[in-house]
Amino acid sequence: MNTRKKSTILIALLLLSFGAFCKKKKQRPNILFIMSDDHTSQAIGAYQSRLAPLNPTPTIDRLAKEGILFKNAFCTNSICTPSRACIMTGQYSQTNGVLDLAGKLPIKRQYLAQEMHQLGYETAVVGKWHLHQAPEAFDYYNVFYNQGSYFDPVLYEKNNYKKTQIKKNRHKVDSIRGHQYNGHSSDIVTNISLEWLENKRDPNKPFFLMHHFKAPHDMFEFNPKYNNYLENTVIPEPASMYYQANHGSIATRGINDSLIDIIGSSVGRRNIVRNMGQHMDIDKSLSDIEYKHEAYQEYLKRYLRCVKGVDDNVKRIFDYLEKHDLMEKTIIIYTGDQGFNLGEHDYIDKRWIYEESMRMPFLVRYPKMIKPNTKTQAIINNTDFAPTIIELAGGSVPSKMQGHSFKYILETGEEPEGWQQETYYRYWMHMAHNHCNPAHFGIRTKRYKLILFYGQNYKSQKRGSRSKKESLAQMNTPVAWEFYDLKEDPCEMDNRYKNPAYSDIIIELKQRLVKLRTDLNEKDKRYPLIEKSIKDHWND
Repeated sequence: MNTRKKSTILIALLLLSFGAFCKKKKQRPNILFIMSDDHTSQAIGAYQSRLAPLNPTPTIDRLAKEGILFKNAFCTNSICTPSRACIMTGQYSQTNGVLDLAGKLPIKRQYLAQEMHQLGYETAVVGKWHLHQAPEAFDYYNVFYNQGSYFDPVLYEKNNYKKTQIKKNRHKVDSIRGHQYNGHSSDIVTNISLEWLENKRDPNKPFFLMHHFKAPHDMFEFNPKYNNYLENTVIPEPASMYYQANHGSIATRGINDSLIDIIGSSVGRRNIVRNMGQHMDIDKSLSDIEYKHEAYQEYLKRYLRCVKGVDDNVKRIFDYLEKHDLMEKTIIIYTGDQGFNLGEHDYIDKRWIYEESMRMPFLVRYPKMIKPNTKTQAIINNTDFAPTIIELAGGSVPSKMQGHSFKYILETGEEPEGWQQETYYRYWMHMAHNHCNPAHFGIRTKRYKLILFYGQNYKSQKRGSRSKKESLAQMNTPVAWEFYDLKEDPCEMDNRYKNPAYSDIIIELKQRLVKLRTDLNEKDKRYPLIEKSIKDHWND
């Protein structure tokens, strides 16, 4: 073989090797985003709450052991639909237009799916969507109608327009698009995701799968196979369920506690409109303390049985990824759509800016990037999720997104210079749905929290409201500020707004709050009654 021919072959081999190297370098990670509904950080073992000794989430805890746990991940509004809209758009509520549970997210604003598709990802969403318009920006979807049912749910699938008959009541049957599955929703959603991974996706593309459980949303209908789980266990109770100290204000308790029987749905009898004892069918002859204790025990066991079903199904997904050599090639994210009150301050449900409701669990595993057992105090919120996922996929964050990518934090465990030191929160649904939480907004830093309950419904006043539910939603509640020093008072038992020792800090936080509201398009020009209420009470 002559020298020229040898050189030609060598060059060809080098080019082939270089091409293979470049192809390998261009391989992007799969991204699996797992989100449960109302799965609060207190009910995840890795967050080391009072429930951690029960070992409620051994599989989800693996993400913390092998990846990173965010201690300060927060939602911008602790209610399902707005939180999901923030995640999908990377925008705050006034910008994305979804303020409450009736908000819709049309295809033109399903930004995260659009961006991932443009980056060459095969995109899918399975399970709870709850944004009232089909997720058509995804390559594949199979989702519940609205909340979905715990048992035998109907889901509708992209490009499948077959109808199914469902019984609405004893006298009426509806024909709706979709397929009715048999079994528990947590198992069914996992079955669908595994089927998509196995047979329906393009194996030549990286995948972006949003896997959304309904559980553990109320009313906590768990799989019967967990009937005996925690049956003989006494669940630890939060002290604040029985003792309020100086928590709250006239905005949340009324003048001289005149509104405590309607504001904030309760575990025990305190709230006459909605309390967990009513739903758990607790013996009404018990004393108030016994009634609350029994209601809490039943509430938590049902809730944690739903969590157990979620954790077991996450294990099924992990088992699949490991079997098919995908575990190390996939960035795995686990979160909830918001936090949830498990009896703290005698509250159930979410909606509040208080810690248990506002904090989201957020854990990420990807050994190629993230060191095991990493924990960070960096503040992130749900508008930051989409920018981060897009950067992890190799893209650039669109300018229309208000959130910030925290990819650097995942890579290093450290906050980059100039990283955000506060987060904004706003709950819009004044006194709604018998939970009766007053509308409010606030700022949360690593140490402090400042809240204004402004006492007004953003929707126009209705005349002649008939039902108690409607009249409660239209009532104005007292306006008040609350301030908590979370270093000295992590359980938020002492509202120190009137404490002169904090006056300079409160002035500074108000200035930061004004700037945040301006920068984030969270002002109230469209709502003059709210604007007036805020102005009148700003310097109280």
